[in-house]
Parts: sequence; C-alpha cells; structure tokens
Amino acid sequence: MLNSPRDLSTSQGDVDTRDASTRDRVLAVISEHGPITAADIAVHLGLTATGVRRHLDQLAEDSSVTSRAPHQGKRGRGRPAREWVVADSGHDHLPSEYDELATEVMRFLRERGGEDAVRAFADERVAGFEARVRDRLDAAGPDPHARTQALVEALGLEGYAASARPVGEDSSVGVQLCQGHCPVRHVATEFPELCEAETDAFSRLLGVHVQRLATLAQGHHVCTTFVPAPGTRSHTERSTR
Repeated sequence: MLNSPRDLSTSQGDVDTRDASTRDRVLAVISEHGPITAADIAVHLGLTATGVRRHLDQLAEDSSVTSRAPHQGKRGRGRPAREWVVADSGHDHLPSEYDELATEVMRFLRERGGEDAVRAFADERVAGFEARVRDRLDAAGPDPHARTQALVEALGLEGYAASARPVGEDSSVGVQLCQGHCPVRHVATEFPELCEAETDAFSRLLGVHVQRLATLAQGHHVCTTFVPAPGTRSHTERSTR
C-alpha cells in the first residue's frame, strides 16, 4: 500500500530527526577523541564508515568540523585517512550555557576588583572542582597515570570531553590529557586566568608539575596538558621542590 503524502512527510521527519541525532553523536565523539578518522568514529558508534562519512560531510558543510592530514607518527599502507577535529562553530553546538552572561559578570568583577579579583575567583572556582574530585583521584593511588585516568573520568562528569593519550612507548615519557570541549571556552578566551587556575589544580591533584600545551580558548582544536611519567626529569623536578 502506498503511503499518503502525509505519511511520507512524517517518515521524512523521522529520518531527519534520526540523522540530526546521529550527527550530534558524531560531533560528540570527535570532541572527545579527535583528531580521529571516520573509520574510528564508526567503531565508537557502531556505524558503517560510509554512514559516518555522510554525516561528516554535512558537519563539514555546516563548518562544525574540519579535517586535517594525519599525525606524522602514524604509518600505514596506502593513502593515510584524514583525521577530523571540531571547528570553532562546532563548539557552539556542544553544551555551553550562559556564556554571554558569565563574560559580563567577569568583566564587572575585573572593573570593580581588578585582575587579582579575577584570579581569586578562578582559584575559588577550581577549588570547588578539586574538592569534588579529590576522593576519586586518591582512590586511584599515587601513580600519576592512574590518577590522570581518574581525572579524565571526573572531567567527563563535569562536562569536559576528556581523554588521555600515551606519550612514548607504553607512556614512558608521560601522558597527554586532552579536553575536546570546555563549557567555559568563550569566557576563558577573554579571561585566561580560568585556564591558569585549572592547570595549577591539575598539578596539585596529580602530584606532578603538568604543562599546558594548548587550549581551546587560544584557538586550538583541543586543550592539551602534558603529565610527565614517574622518573622523568619533569616528574623529578616537581618531586624535589
């Protein structure tokens, strides 16, 4: 039996809704795991690579994502697959509330209290985060790598799409803590004190001196923090201070 025009409209609406939902899932995976290939996205979501590429084309057309050449360290047969990252406008589609209001409040604080007041607020804000996650990290034990993984999980619960990636064979050099989404990205662009306070908090929570390599607020596609491995120079310097 042929569908009536109304039935066709309803069916198309259902398809559009499903497609939009899947694109949101693709965008979320790129935010958390990017740079990432279409094939790897398909594995994460249980979809076909062909289907993922269709959604990537739409997201790219909307300027939500962008592709780039793969990392130089990656090798394989044939032409290397391109990797995808979230573009600036893509971050606007991820959960981030009250950016404009928060920025206005921070400006007011700076005008009335000066730069010291802004940093004091940033420290107070991150102190609340530290208090909420410290038990989780302490339960992971003293190893910085295990604590980093616990921090990744805690950041995820706070709305930061986070992941940890090894640096060196078997993480012999350290770990890169990556945050593919930041709920305060727009505010931190004008007030880097928020990023600085967060970096200091990571050092305290992990028990090592970490180094912030890149931030979304500075225009990079991901916030990246280097966590040195035990026994490396960076870790030893921190331990002897």
